[in-house]
Amino acid sequence: MRALLQRVSQASVTVDAKRVGQIGRGLLVFLGIGFEDTEDTVKSMVDKIVQLRIFPDQQGKMNLSLIDIEGEVLVVSQFTLHADVSRGRRPSFTKAASPAIAFPLYELFKETCTSYSLRVESGIFGAYMDVELLNDGPVTIWMDSEELS
Repeated sequence: MRALLQRVSQASVTVDAKRVGQIGRGLLVFLGIGFEDTEDTVKSMVDKIVQLRIFPDQQGKMNLSLIDIEGEVLVVSQFTLHADVSRGRRPSFTKAASPAIAFPLYELFKETCTSYSLRVESGIFGAYMDVELLNDGPVTIWMDSEELS
C-alpha cells in the first residue's frame, strides 16, 4: 500500500462538477492499494498515518499528530501510485490491485480512520476526480507499507 500525504489547510474533491468531499485542516491522503495488500496492511498504515507527528506545536515544531489536532482526512483512491516507469515510456500498473481487491480495502481504510474519531471525507473510487488543496507548509510525505516497521 502506498500513500502520499499532503498536510493541508483545506482540500476538496469534485466529480462531474459536484463536490463530493471537502475538509479543513488535516491530511489529504492519496491512497494506492497493491495486489498484495490485506486488512492488516490497512490497519498498520492508518495507525501510522493518524499518529504521525507532522503538525506544528506551540513552538512551531512538527510534534503533533492528526489525532492531537483533531484534524480531518480526505481519502482519494489513486492506483497510479503503483506506476512502474522503469522501462519504456508508458507506465505499467501491474502492482496495483484490481478494483475487486482494492475497493473493500479502500472502504476499510476510511472506516479505520473514522474509528480514531476523525472526520473522514473521500472521493469516489474509480472515478475521474478533480482535487484541490491548499498545502500547509508545504508538507508532503510518501509512505509505502513495505517500508513500515
